[in-house]
Amino acid sequence: MQLKKVKESLVVMTELVLPNDTNLLGNLMGGRLMYWMDIASALSAMKHCGSQVVTASVDNISFENAIRRGHVVTIQAQVTRAFNTSMEVHLKVWAEDPIQHFKCQSNEAFFTFVALDPNGKPRQVPPSEPETAEETELYEGAVRRRQIRLILGGKMKPEDAQELKSFFVKS
Repeated sequence: MQLKKVKESLVVMTELVLPNDTNLLGNLMGGRLMYWMDIASALSAMKHCGSQVVTASVDNISFENAIRRGHVVTIQAQVTRAFNTSMEVHLKVWAEDPIQHFKCQSNEAFFTFVALDPNGKPRQVPPSEPETAEETELYEGAVRRRQIRLILGGKMKPEDAQELKSFFVKS
């Protein structure tokens, strides 16, 4: 399978926060943001593997700054690393007040997707290749994050997580 550059999976999605997207305080509802994040990350994964994908997991999504009605939300999603049939996608979310010209990062998260063949079965995905320092850092950390997800999901025993042993076992 041909190697794909990480940058080839980049998706940038922009949404305007409308009244129907907000709670009683005028802030963007977290569920609406997670919906947008799922769309952006799925598009990124699909660009990487060239097939349908399903969301397998979502890591912690922490809300650093409130996003208000009338703000513009920009979501950047990019595959960090491809494994056998799954891909980790890193997302960054910014909120911008277009009137006051204020922009801040609101969220950051990792989503995992599994590629599907036409019969809905997992299929192999192309390997990913980082080029920049940031892409390389995310790529190298992806194995540890994956092992943590597998342990928490009950799919891997902690003692089998080779990449994590250096954090917990002294040599």
